[in-house]
Amino acid sequence: MNYNKYIRRHNGPRQNEIALMLKEIGVSSVDELIDQTVPKDIRIKKKLKISSPLSEYEYQKRITKIASKNKIYTSLIGLGYYNTMSPAVIMRNIFENPTWYTSYTPYQAEISQGRLEALLNFQTAIIELTGCEIANASLLDEATAAAEAMLMMAGVRKKKEIVAGKNVFFVDNNIFPQTLDVLYTRATPLNIEIVTGDFKNYKFDEKVFGAIVQYPASDGKIEDYSTFTADAHNNGTLVAVAADILSLTILTPPTQWGADIVLGSTQRFGIPMGFGGPHAAYFATSEKYKRNMPGRIIGISKDVHGNKAYRMALQTREQHIKRERATSNICTAQALLATMAGMYAVYHGAEGLKQIAENIHYKTSTLANKLEILGYEQENYNFFDTLRIKLPKNITKNEIKKISKVNKVNFRYIDNKTVGISIDETTSLIDLNNIIDVFTIAKGKELMIISKVEKAISFDVKYKREGEFLQQDVFKNYHSETEMMRYIKRLERKDISLTQSMISLGSCTMKLNAATLMMPFSNPQFGAIHPFVPKSQAKGYKIIVDELKADLLEITGFDDITFQPNSGAAGEYTGLLMIRAYHEDRKDFNRNVTLIPSSAHGTNPASAVMAGMKVIVVDCDENGNIDIDDLEKKAIEHKDNLSAFMITYPSTHGVFEKEVVRMCDIIHENGGLVYMDGANMNAQVGITNPGTIGADVCHLNLHKTFGIPHGGGGPGVGPVAVNKLLKPYLPTHFASKSKSEKAIKSVSSAPFGSASVLAITHGYIKMLGAKGLKEVTEVAIVNANYMATKLKDYFKILYTGTTGRVAHEMILECRNFKAVSGVTEADIAKRLMDYGFHAPTLSFPVHGTLMVEPTESESLQELDKFIDTMISIYKEIKEIENGVTDKLDNVLKNSPHSETVLIADEWNHGYSRTKAAFPLEHIKQNKFQIPIGRIDDAYGDRNLICTCTPIEDYKK
Repeated sequence: MNYNKYIRRHNGPRQNEIALMLKEIGVSSVDELIDQTVPKDIRIKKKLKISSPLSEYEYQKRITKIASKNKIYTSLIGLGYYNTMSPAVIMRNIFENPTWYTSYTPYQAEISQGRLEALLNFQTAIIELTGCEIANASLLDEATAAAEAMLMMAGVRKKKEIVAGKNVFFVDNNIFPQTLDVLYTRATPLNIEIVTGDFKNYKFDEKVFGAIVQYPASDGKIEDYSTFTADAHNNGTLVAVAADILSLTILTPPTQWGADIVLGSTQRFGIPMGFGGPHAAYFATSEKYKRNMPGRIIGISKDVHGNKAYRMALQTREQHIKRERATSNICTAQALLATMAGMYAVYHGAEGLKQIAENIHYKTSTLANKLEILGYEQENYNFFDTLRIKLPKNITKNEIKKISKVNKVNFRYIDNKTVGISIDETTSLIDLNNIIDVFTIAKGKELMIISKVEKAISFDVKYKREGEFLQQDVFKNYHSETEMMRYIKRLERKDISLTQSMISLGSCTMKLNAATLMMPFSNPQFGAIHPFVPKSQAKGYKIIVDELKADLLEITGFDDITFQPNSGAAGEYTGLLMIRAYHEDRKDFNRNVTLIPSSAHGTNPASAVMAGMKVIVVDCDENGNIDIDDLEKKAIEHKDNLSAFMITYPSTHGVFEKEVVRMCDIIHENGGLVYMDGANMNAQVGITNPGTIGADVCHLNLHKTFGIPHGGGGPGVGPVAVNKLLKPYLPTHFASKSKSEKAIKSVSSAPFGSASVLAITHGYIKMLGAKGLKEVTEVAIVNANYMATKLKDYFKILYTGTTGRVAHEMILECRNFKAVSGVTEADIAKRLMDYGFHAPTLSFPVHGTLMVEPTESESLQELDKFIDTMISIYKEIKEIENGVTDKLDNVLKNSPHSETVLIADEWNHGYSRTKAAFPLEHIKQNKFQIPIGRIDDAYGDRNLICTCTPIEDYKK
């Protein structure tokens, strides 16, 4: 046995334990189980062509060598990406801490209080800096946040306005180019007309529903938009502002001059550039739009004991519930990065942030002054951090490029005679002199030395921010590293993550996020690369992208791939846009119908609507399978307009459906294409693939199947792989042009999306190799079937394949308990917390059930603990049914039992503290202390509070 093999560390069960598990399942080998589970006609016949697996040590050496091929220059390109000083206390205690990065989206609020508080801090910082009334807990990036703003403005139009053709969205010329491209992408399928121009001269008419400007503008100018916003409002037009969040510490908040929505990136708050991401976008607006805004909102409620408690508010807006009527398809966002950005604000406080912004501005002003002394024209009269330098007639852009390359400096080249320079937090006197050196050499003059930074203000006093901000205690109390470290640790202890126990969330694949895979994520040779640098400076990234592309295409059976989408839902949307482009290229403009099974993830119909599709729901039969007769009937009925069929495989019911090839054939026979949702790829890799099954396009969740952590709700990566039919339509980007003239426009800010986390998946594949990847899939199926076998006498397994097997997950029936005992699936979910477990997926895809996915990373010991827990809870339900325990006063209805309740002097329950807290012996070894009791969700929605301002302030 080779102890250096990564597969031994990744998979939970040992080989001898797998033999015991197979015996329990009732099969003699893994092959026999796979034969009973996966239809033979979709099994791939050949071994994957992937390089031999590397040991962890070998991969660390290799990735270090790859990283060394990236060249770290001083990047002053700007355009929304800036070098930053990431506080080590945040990097070490959050970014590199598995308790923070292995947790899930905080749906189970009672065991997520730490990260919920951290995200509330983020929201508070955004609200304070923008002057808005409400903010969400992050979006994917600035460009898509701008697109979400446009869609929100379109969504609040009155019906009569829509009928009257109010469909124009104005975009000021001086906006980031990547934002403009994404706005075009999102607008086209919804028949929104984008009009660009100079905001100073634009005349509104009755067709314009929304507008967006950049603040400061793309080229660095600080503009007065007050008259523009007033004119817009007089026309009944809403205005969004894409604002530099750091600049708002010293510049007037956009709401003071009329902005309705303020959005942008928080990358400047201590997050490495990472060749484009991941970074948390922010989105803030007026409270009257709280039910229209995209993304998740963290709010304050109370628990059953009256204690303050945090939760995700207004969840009925989400696509899981509203499906095709959802305000957005946002599912995964950027929670980990939002947490870090919020902590950056906590650590520095108002004065620290203001000082950072002022220092950047002073350096920029000093540089501007010296360049003007040299004879260069600086065109921005009012600026924050960015200069616009007009080159003299005798100096060309190429000359500046040549000299700056020698000096290892990157500028933005706006046109042939104009250079943009954006100063950041890390810019030093040495850097300023290096910049001056470039322009001095170009002029042929003697070297000029900047000996100190002058404290000069280079914007009109009317732009200066007045008044205090971030005066809440949390932004004042943690400015020493010791206090900050303890605050982070205090929050950390309130959350269940994979460091505590298995997280068996169905359709979420909460597997190991190996430490070896995470290490490159912290390497500055990956982190300090601007996404728009010349290709010669990102050769390490190119190796990762090229090798990962080849491996993922081999795994999926497809022909090409894009890494732009920053989440699975963004991948869905991208895939559907390519299908749309394919049909339109064939002049089939009428093909806009998408068939979606009733069991589909809620993002599927939401994405389809965003892509301009009409959703038709296909029924499932009594066994949970797609009703193939209904599919065929609807495909034929809509054959002239059929665009696509969206299918998750294995299904969200946890079954490999036998007729999947026939389903694909039906769609193709009627002129449509097949979109496969890759949420359940963890049951496919090495055994089957979307190309073999018959799909035309598939997105992959790298944060599920391929080792990237969930981060408490992001980052996620949703690359989209396609066959030859769709290859010409893969998205392009202004910084990395596609060779195809048929390419759709960008779907995210950066050409490779959240590029810095791609190294995680690269390492995952390289350390597993072909054999290891297949073994991962096999063990995931073994673990699920072992659990199903052990639980089926207590909880009905709602759906299985024709041989009685499940795929990699299963649905446990819980609806039968309610009538007799009054116990609901929610009660079971809350009681699991007392046992130290995060609940499985609750009431999805079938209401009143629990969907369980154990993943391959969980050991036999952990599986047995969970199984014993579920059996124990079953027995507790039976005690209620048999009258042994009161229907209202019992361990399930009163769960979870918080730490303060368990140690209180008073105990008025008909069961013991031991039964409440330690129902099984093993819990005593690793008891998770729950910080609060069951949360009152309705109270939180009725009394929406989404900042950390003291409750008392709302009573004044």
